[in-house]
Amino acid sequence: IQVFEPFSILGLESGASDSEIKKAYRRLSIQYHPDKNPDPEAHKYFVEYISKAYQALTDPISRENFEKYGHPDGRQGFQMGIALPQFLLNIDGASGGILLLWIVGVCILLPLVIAVVYLSRSSRYTGNYVMHQTLSAYYYFMKPSLAPSKVMDVFIKAAEYMEIPVRRTDGEPLQKLFMLVRSELNLDLKNIKQEQAKFWKQHPALVKTQLLIQAQLTHKTEALSPDLQRDFKRVLELAPRLLEELMKMAVIPRSAQGHGWLRPAIGVLELSQCVIQAVPLSARKAAGGFTEGIAPFLQLPHFNEAIMKKLARKKMRTFQELRDMTPHERAELLTQTAGLSAAEAQDVETVLEMMPSLTLEVTCETEGEEGIQEGDIVTIHTWVNLKRTNGLVGALPHAPSYPFHKEENFWFLLADPNLNNVWLSQKVSFMDEATAVTAASKAIEETMEGAGANVKETSSAVKEAVERVKSGSRLVMGKFQAPGEGNYNLSCYLLCDSWIGCDIKTSLKLKVLKRTRAGTRGGYAVEEGAVGLEDGVEEEEEIEEEEYDDYESEYSEDDEDNKPDTKKKGSVVNGKAHGQGKQSSSEGSGSDEE
Repeated sequence: IQVFEPFSILGLESGASDSEIKKAYRRLSIQYHPDKNPDPEAHKYFVEYISKAYQALTDPISRENFEKYGHPDGRQGFQMGIALPQFLLNIDGASGGILLLWIVGVCILLPLVIAVVYLSRSSRYTGNYVMHQTLSAYYYFMKPSLAPSKVMDVFIKAAEYMEIPVRRTDGEPLQKLFMLVRSELNLDLKNIKQEQAKFWKQHPALVKTQLLIQAQLTHKTEALSPDLQRDFKRVLELAPRLLEELMKMAVIPRSAQGHGWLRPAIGVLELSQCVIQAVPLSARKAAGGFTEGIAPFLQLPHFNEAIMKKLARKKMRTFQELRDMTPHERAELLTQTAGLSAAEAQDVETVLEMMPSLTLEVTCETEGEEGIQEGDIVTIHTWVNLKRTNGLVGALPHAPSYPFHKEENFWFLLADPNLNNVWLSQKVSFMDEATAVTAASKAIEETMEGAGANVKETSSAVKEAVERVKSGSRLVMGKFQAPGEGNYNLSCYLLCDSWIGCDIKTSLKLKVLKRTRAGTRGGYAVEEGAVGLEDGVEEEEEIEEEEYDDYESEYSEDDEDNKPDTKKKGSVVNGKAHGQGKQSSSEGSGSDEE
């Protein structure tokens, strides 16, 4: 856009006097006036610029137009164009064909290519940017009795990992890495040669991915070459969303009753916790007097196996015992017994302040009725409450060994541990408060309206729910169809995908009555008092004829958990139950054959 500057055209400084303007005009007239200069360009310049510049500075109307619109003739339009090569503008001969081809290429072929690329890519991926081929593999290989250590074998079969190139130069570094992480690969030591040969006969991409994940779990990344370092970061970057999809494949309804599988779901979240915190899966085994293993401790800064041996002498058995101490007691234990410095003990204290403490308040009922009968649509309301010592609600987990942004998420599961069934599952996040407020308000409003509450009661309930969400709670609601008549010992799990040792479980006893013609109602849903997550020897499952040695998940249950606890049982009216869960308090685990 060319700006009209009359002073510059006349060769004057801004603010020149009238006499100076006239002198400049006379001087330029001698040079450009048609009577003095026959050049057409000079005539054009004189008429369009010199005369208008003089007019803009001397004529009142022209000067007013110039001051308002920047030109003595008033408001001016402007033109814009695109610079094209000269041969395209020459439409004679072959240039006309070139111009036609250029128009076809830019206006037709280019958008078509972009559309084809977009559609081909979108057809390969889900909304969570996971390949459809990966979901198919996960669905096929997911089994109801899949042990926690076997989840890794399914996880690495993602199509995204299969596309990571395997180079010839990767052979030697992977061999060195294999020797460093061999103890974590669940190889039969009695037939170690055959087991090693079997391991290397797998698809090269599977071998590479599994070794790179084990490098993360065991902190053995120093043996990786620069190329493997890039592949290692790619594997870790993809891990959270692949594990989330694997979790969905575990809890997706499989049976005629619409139930998912509990055991593999727990295994997926255990693997996720270990990947984020860089803790070996073997650290979950009960060892050295620690009934739940040393995995929760290893996520703390400066902790290692030597520190754990020192703490074992003080008869410490669970991670919760360390969390339950006062800061002064912890500092004394860490400095005097564990041998940490005051600064290192403060680092541990800072991380413990970041860890969430969780409780559950569960209500299970048939809306508008007093009890639960077979075939009823049962609604479960669960308030998930989170507290941190540092006062935060939504926060990122402390994961110094995981090099990417990772938000902590939780999974609520209503399950029957005896039958390995997941009745209801839902992902819970504390990061987005606005979305949680909207969801809780809508759910409470619909519930109150369905119960026939008036506007004032509904408004009060919604206000209370909003306050609870802002104070660090999330509402989980779901529906399921009541099964046949009988008593059901269910459990409510809240499992984190980032922290180890923060998960909780609450027992829920559900009594379902036979449906009556007259519609008389009775029965109740009773939730027992909170019980800790326990390591133990699970009952033998015969879901599939499959045998393997495996460490027990920290969520496996003893027979004692299935017996009524009359001391903890609370009375409940109208099918409602409220209770709180405790942090995990495991009692021992080991290898067993299923």
